[in-house]
Amino acid sequence: MMATKTLADLPHLSSTHQAQSEALRQLIINAIQQDETQSISFARFMALALYEPNFGYYTASLNKLGEQGDFVTAPEISPLFAQCLGRQCQEVFGQWGGGDILEIGAGTGKMAQDLLLFLERKGALPVRYKILEISPDLKQRQQDRLKAQIPHLFPLIEWLDDWPDKPLSGVIIANEVVDALPVHKFLWEENSIQEMRVTHVENNFTWHCAPLASPPLENRLAQLKLNYFNETLRYESEVCLGLYDWMNKLSAVLQQGLILIIDYGFPAHEYYHPDRCLGTSMCYYQHRGHSNPFVLVGLQDLTASVDFSLLARYAIEAGLDLAGFTSQAAFLINSGLLQCMEECYNAIAAVDINRQVQYLTSPNEMGELIKVIGLTRGYQSTLQGFLQYDKRARL
Repeated sequence: MMATKTLADLPHLSSTHQAQSEALRQLIINAIQQDETQSISFARFMALALYEPNFGYYTASLNKLGEQGDFVTAPEISPLFAQCLGRQCQEVFGQWGGGDILEIGAGTGKMAQDLLLFLERKGALPVRYKILEISPDLKQRQQDRLKAQIPHLFPLIEWLDDWPDKPLSGVIIANEVVDALPVHKFLWEENSIQEMRVTHVENNFTWHCAPLASPPLENRLAQLKLNYFNETLRYESEVCLGLYDWMNKLSAVLQQGLILIIDYGFPAHEYYHPDRCLGTSMCYYQHRGHSNPFVLVGLQDLTASVDFSLLARYAIEAGLDLAGFTSQAAFLINSGLLQCMEECYNAIAAVDINRQVQYLTSPNEMGELIKVIGLTRGYQSTLQGFLQYDKRARL
């Protein structure tokens, strides 16, 4: 495998960022050297790069979100996104006369702000708005923003460092969370399956292919090839082995209500399509996407698309009901996007609203690339967000 450039080869980095990245590189190098194979799984590399407590991308003080960061999420684009989610929350709260909201990973706090303001206008505020945030830096930014922008609603908000101790009734929202769960990478060559691990050679991180140590995993990966890309001679892709545990923790948090997971991804037959032979993992730095995870370590976002078929299966095994699956565009339209647009015209220029809606719903932007899956417990009514264009059958 080809070696990669070092951080020193990349321009326009401050001395602080270089020092942070180099410290993280050394931690990863130590992890590699301590392993008897002199390599670590890509999932371990990804976990350290994103979540190492002192230097990881999501835990260190970096400008991650918005125009000055590395990527933009739907809540940053338009308040319409949160307002549509608010309509779905309203519907769920209406069945029990209220409930809580748990947002997993709240970014800048923009969605919490817009969602609470919308629900306040509709007379449907949650009892508590809980935010599960593992990043101390983002938590502080969220608190500063929400205290300044909605001081009268700030007492409703509660921050959590870990999963709640007690299950809640209401709505759980995970927007662009699952794509940041660490994934293992694998390489199929004809009938051989190997794990793509990370090693360190001549001061560079690089790939190291190794035989699989787990027969059950080998059988599972062989089945993927048989089902989806049996005629492809060389195929790289990923599997999120941590998704099962994550889904079980998520299920345990919901006593009754709705979970909305919104993320980039595909059903399995699209995820493992023969044409997608280089996998789905991507890196993002200053709004530029590329495929090299070994540069800008700790300074760039690492993601992989979500296998929604696998997610749905694990959700059902965890005792949840699969209530809907569709594109972001369809979900927003079902959830009253047009009505929300009309209500915004007095506050936001029409040209800005139209531009925001285009970004949220266009097939070439977020509209079709991002999917929404609804999981419920103890909620029997059809969800507004999936009334039309429900694609559960494709999972």
